[in-house]
Amino acid sequence: MSPGAVGWLLVATQFGLLATLVLVPDGSDWPTPTWLGALGWATVAAGATVGLVAARSLGSALTPTPEPRPDRLCRDGLYRHARHPIYSGVLLVVLGLTIRSGRWATLALAAVIAVFFQAKSRWEERRLHERYPEYAEYAASTPRFVPRAARRPGGRAA
Repeated sequence: MSPGAVGWLLVATQFGLLATLVLVPDGSDWPTPTWLGALGWATVAAGATVGLVAARSLGSALTPTPEPRPDRLCRDGLYRHARHPIYSGVLLVVLGLTIRSGRWATLALAAVIAVFFQAKSRWEERRLHERYPEYAEYAASTPRFVPRAARRPGGRAA
């Protein structure tokens, strides 16, 4: 199967998983007091914001599939802190929906989605390594999804 076809298959799978997550009805497997629902919605909003800001950083290099464009390797904006900030944003949305759902089924689906994005990002990174010789250095110094705490001189976290 060609890389382009694999890319579209990954996108279709992603949308199917996310649509399923949204369509799972809320439940009562765990209590969801008002504050927990608010935390869930705040996490959804934060994730959507992260994803949109990251997509804007890519500019013309943004593609519908995980197949990189030949333009340039983006290290600007949120890409200075994480290699896949759009995926980070999506995972925050998934976390927020899971927190407020009150359903074990949603939690299980969120775990499947997290594993999926791990696999998708690894596939994409193989393509990025092929396209950009400098990607290995970038990957070694930049976390995949979750930014590291800022370091003070001397190596301690700020």
